[in-house]
Amino acid sequence: MPTEILMPALSPTMEEGTLAKWLVKEGDTVSSGDLLAEIETDKATMEFEAVDEGTVGKILVPEGSEGVKVNTPIAMLLEDGESADDIGSAPAAAPEPEAKADSAPPPSTETTAPAPAASSKDGTRIFASPLARRIAAQKGLDLSAIKGSGPHGRIVKADVEKAKAAPAKAAEAAAASAPTPAAAPAGPSGDAIAKMYERRDYEEIKLDGMRKTIAARLTEAKQTIPHFYLRRDIRLDALLEFRGTLNGQLAERGVKLSVNDFIIKACALALQQIPDANAVWAGDKILKLTPSDVAVAVAIEGGLFTPVLQDAHQKSLSALSAEMKDLASRARDRKLAPHEYQGGSFAISNLGMFGIDNFDAVINPPHGAILAVGAGVKKPVVGKDGELEVATVMSVTLSVDHRVIDGALGAQLLQSIVENLENPLAMLA
Repeated sequence: MPTEILMPALSPTMEEGTLAKWLVKEGDTVSSGDLLAEIETDKATMEFEAVDEGTVGKILVPEGSEGVKVNTPIAMLLEDGESADDIGSAPAAAPEPEAKADSAPPPSTETTAPAPAASSKDGTRIFASPLARRIAAQKGLDLSAIKGSGPHGRIVKADVEKAKAAPAKAAEAAAASAPTPAAAPAGPSGDAIAKMYERRDYEEIKLDGMRKTIAARLTEAKQTIPHFYLRRDIRLDALLEFRGTLNGQLAERGVKLSVNDFIIKACALALQQIPDANAVWAGDKILKLTPSDVAVAVAIEGGLFTPVLQDAHQKSLSALSAEMKDLASRARDRKLAPHEYQGGSFAISNLGMFGIDNFDAVINPPHGAILAVGAGVKKPVVGKDGELEVATVMSVTLSVDHRVIDGALGAQLLQSIVENLENPLAMLA
């Protein structure tokens, strides 16, 4: 029996994608690990590999198709001895049309659970023979719960025959029958809003996957995360002087540190100094992280990325600078892999280069906090001796998830960030 090749979930937040390009054609023989297609997600273009061996019998979704739902059949794979006649007259799986805004709920940010034949619930691809998958489907087995005895852990017929049906089915059925809370009232429909402007000239811009995801996640953040805000002014004079000295010494190596590099380092160290604030909200629990994995917002055409600098507290300023430049460059080209922009417990959004004095940033779930950074400007301040003097001052706002971090703890975290930036030499100790 021919095997369906399904639209993969290439990231935890992916619900649909664009089949940008087929790398095989009907009649081609493929093996496990061969590249089949290029898939555009909401964040990047990624290559999709074959899980099984066989012959491409029929391509169901043509390249260039947008809005292809995860787990939609996109092609049929034939085993030895099978022909295209075995596929039958199954219609091509066209992408589902977009529902109108007045009838559809906002897109969920949770990943649709993949079918047992394709991947596990956490998105990890499962290797199993076509026969093993068919038997598992007939017995109602979850392949992610079966340990394979074949080469490289591949699940074979004997593994499935020995396994017992998971008792989770009853629990899932009970959960499905449980009453769901009423959806929040939606705003005016898209058609209703367009009608308000029918006598005015306008251009309708189609939402791409990235803009849909940004809208969904930020709506989720403002509706479900109890934000509170902490504000501080930071004197930058010592940092700017220290940065100038370092850049002079590093010029021969082609290294030029930015103020943002110091901010990343200061935040990473602060998460180590106040470890209870290095945490994320996980629904029914809080995850307290050991390393300082700091995300930094990068504006790109049509949206933004938040690449994550892992173990930022352990890296030198020059290493952070080089890594940030690389991540930002690849973010603008949409070449980041999912693991490079997912995770972290804390984020930085810096609009100072645009002349913004201060602003409040929206927390990127599941992060516990985000630091909004404004421009450094010269201001009159009162010195330690009580005399007025001119100093370069930068305003920052820490947006905090009150479910994860209480007010006093958030204040301690921000105080540590301020102290690190106002005493930059200590960050190298």
